[in-house]
Amino acid sequence: MRATWRGLPAKQHEVRWAPGLVVPAADGSPLITDHYFPRAQGDFPTLLVRSPYGRGLPWSPQYGMLFAEQGFHVVLQSCRGTGGSGGVFDLWRNEAADGQATVSWLRDQPWFNGTLGTVGPSYLGYVQWALALAPPPELKAMVVQVGLHDPYALFHADGALRLENTLAVGVGMNYQHQGIAPFLRATLRLQRRLRNVTTAQPLRGAYVSALGSELPWLDTVMTHPDPEDAYWRDASLAESAQRLRVPTALITGWHDALADQSFEQYERLRQAGCETALLVGPWTHTSALQQGWPEVFSESLAWLRAHLHADPSGLRPTAVRVHIGGENIWRDLDDWPPAAAATSWYPVLGGHLTQQPSADSAPVTSFRYDPADPTPSLGGPLLSRTAGPRNNATLEARDDVLTFTGPPLTEPVEILGPVSARLSISTDTGHADVFTRLCDVDTRGRSVNICDGFVRIRTTEKEPSQVTVPMSSTAHHFPIGHRIRWQISGGAHPRYARNPGTGESPVDAINVTPVRITLHTNSALILPSSPELA
Repeated sequence: MRATWRGLPAKQHEVRWAPGLVVPAADGSPLITDHYFPRAQGDFPTLLVRSPYGRGLPWSPQYGMLFAEQGFHVVLQSCRGTGGSGGVFDLWRNEAADGQATVSWLRDQPWFNGTLGTVGPSYLGYVQWALALAPPPELKAMVVQVGLHDPYALFHADGALRLENTLAVGVGMNYQHQGIAPFLRATLRLQRRLRNVTTAQPLRGAYVSALGSELPWLDTVMTHPDPEDAYWRDASLAESAQRLRVPTALITGWHDALADQSFEQYERLRQAGCETALLVGPWTHTSALQQGWPEVFSESLAWLRAHLHADPSGLRPTAVRVHIGGENIWRDLDDWPPAAAATSWYPVLGGHLTQQPSADSAPVTSFRYDPADPTPSLGGPLLSRTAGPRNNATLEARDDVLTFTGPPLTEPVEILGPVSARLSISTDTGHADVFTRLCDVDTRGRSVNICDGFVRIRTTEKEPSQVTVPMSSTAHHFPIGHRIRWQISGGAHPRYARNPGTGESPVDAINVTPVRITLHTNSALILPSSPELA
């Protein structure tokens, strides 16, 4: 594993391994646990890594071995009902209690010196926030990598099902803990059958042919689009950060499906006065742990050494480090988002984008969205390998995708912070979705996505709906000669389940109706321009 990447810190210790330890869960179920530790005399702190994805690849080498080599006991545990652990896996409901039970077990271990940290990505971040609801006194540091704290926001956006991510989670939760081979087979099967599954009418239950079995928790997730539904009660662990005092480092990527959750928790930690750091790289959810692993590991190790080994020598001087797209450089910042001036870009007839608002009150343009031929999704923040920046040429050639493009830039434009769109929309049916995206068009005409957002609207043709759409955050440099493009469409399928246009649930609808969507002049793309270049 060490040979896979260049730039990893030198190994400090040989490692030993004690597999298959049994730790009692809160209900007494056996939690199967592996213990990695330095083969040396000494007093070493402990890292707790709890996972529903098994304890083999990549967790054993990337977390067990590499961190133990650096002078940590690493306790790698399979969550209840996964990876050989007893009990039944119940998405997110047992993690707080089982985390506390594991810490109680640690206190009885002769090698545990009372200093504890946590580290891990995705759902392994969720279990950290669960422990932080009532942080044990031994917990001295956390590192949440491409992490989750709000399951609802993983599965739904403004009431719309994040269909592709939901299916990816289903494969991961059902197969990854069984080992690499079953997981890869299931992933390939989903890829082969994705189109049939995502275009089925009704959508409910169609996933079985791709995932291999019924998953009751997945059915329930798909059929509860309302965040206020009792099903989602206590699922979000946002409040963990609101009162936390445990130093916490957050790591994400601009195209991570959970990036917004990292930004939200960073803001809560800062408001709570908690010591925190943020690293944002040019990564997707998966590439952060692959191509980005040298940076992710080094950042994580420096934070854990500082707070568990009392060695702050590896910490950077600022709270935030971000990768600037378009320049391919890293920049240190005091906070996120930095101070920025909001600049508005307006759509005008002919597909132009200008900084001068139109005096004409007439609609800018309209387009027809047909759920029977849904506008496809392309790249962006997904859990799959298709995530990230892509050439949008084929997408933008469609009749159901609007593009508004600014003139070639005579000066560079740099944006740092949250992007949003102010939309004035009317429809002829009253039911529609709107997907909006920021792209960078280079001197060859190649249009590459930077960030995007989604909203579900209910409106009429006579009364336009006024809505602001968050389009996530970014750090991007548009060079001289490039153009800023604003892309608008009626969906992004199968990233989001298509809106049937009838007012019915997309999960249960068996009929679809096309909709005409009209964009009005008081719409605008709002960019956070860096004061340095504004």
